[in-house]
Amino acid sequence: MANTHDVDDLLDELTAFRRDIHAHPELAFKEVDTANKVARRLREIGLQVTTGIGKTGVVGTLRVGNGSRAIGLRADMDALPIVEQTGLPYASCHHGVFHGCGHDGHTTMLLGAAHHLARTKNFDGTVHFIFQPAEEGEAGAKAMIDDGLFERFPCDRVYAFHNWPDLPAGTIATRSGPIMAAADKFSIQVKGKGGHAAVPHQTPDAILAASELVSQLNTIVSRRIAPTSTAVLSVTQISGGSSHNVLPGSVELTGTVRTFDPAVQNQIETAIRQVINGVGIATGTQISIDYNRYYPATINAEAAAQHALVVANTVGNAVEAPEPAFTSEDFAFMLQACEGAYIWLGQGKGGEHIPLHHPEFDFNDEIIATGVKLHTALVEDFLPQ
Repeated sequence: MANTHDVDDLLDELTAFRRDIHAHPELAFKEVDTANKVARRLREIGLQVTTGIGKTGVVGTLRVGNGSRAIGLRADMDALPIVEQTGLPYASCHHGVFHGCGHDGHTTMLLGAAHHLARTKNFDGTVHFIFQPAEEGEAGAKAMIDDGLFERFPCDRVYAFHNWPDLPAGTIATRSGPIMAAADKFSIQVKGKGGHAAVPHQTPDAILAASELVSQLNTIVSRRIAPTSTAVLSVTQISGGSSHNVLPGSVELTGTVRTFDPAVQNQIETAIRQVINGVGIATGTQISIDYNRYYPATINAEAAAQHALVVANTVGNAVEAPEPAFTSEDFAFMLQACEGAYIWLGQGKGGEHIPLHHPEFDFNDEIIATGVKLHTALVEDFLPQ
């Protein structure tokens, strides 16, 4: 039986695998080649493999002993629509598609854990290795759940990792309660009538109404939300107009809202709709909104988060995250369906700090061993022999 803490012999192979899928990235729900590589590797190490869950998702199942409990470990597989600028020898072969968030590393660490647990078998129960498509804004976690993920592969607890450039390599952080924000998207259509810019009194001015909207929307968090609550509202796009002497007939605004508390989320959406109605009346324009709550807040169960911190201390420097992040994560859907926790795995290198989604980002291969060991330790502690 292999040592349950020794994964050094796997690291060269895992690093090569990570760099291969980095070089061949695939966007949301198009992870066909990546999923095939994952499934093939899982079969080679002796796992039961199910493919096509939530379109391109893969689940590998490993059962040891007679234990009735099961744990799920999730990694995301999709890349981003970004032009890579790393200059690495294993840079993306697909122009405009890039593993700029480290999902190549997440997939690799989970594969390494599957390999290591399959050979050590130092647990009693079932592990489901969940390789998820389409985390980047396309709700692949929800797609897998809607396709019967937890009915077909019941879990008593589920965990997911994300590399975190803000933390040094070897540091592992999580917290009870909210750890990532809910993400809402709004698109507002402002309709005037359009006309000559020299006679603005003859047409409702969609540009002026849009400007008023931007100004008033940016007061919602500061003036309508309690200072003790936490939220972000950002208008990120404005489009309208085609000439210097024409008042456009319509203008579109888009933006995002980030919250941790559903009550605050409701309050902000209500306030946006009230602002829209008021500005429409004041400017004589017709204003409509499409408001999409596409990811809920990622909320860790206290027992799962505290368990993760205790276990993490055996493989690295575990710290309790002092506050959640305003970025979002569709693992939130899995935490709504199953008790669990989301964990940040530090990957910072010295003074270098390249953030997630930056065109020069690259996953730090030096933390592969930490990720494999943490996955392994969580399983062994939750499913003891």
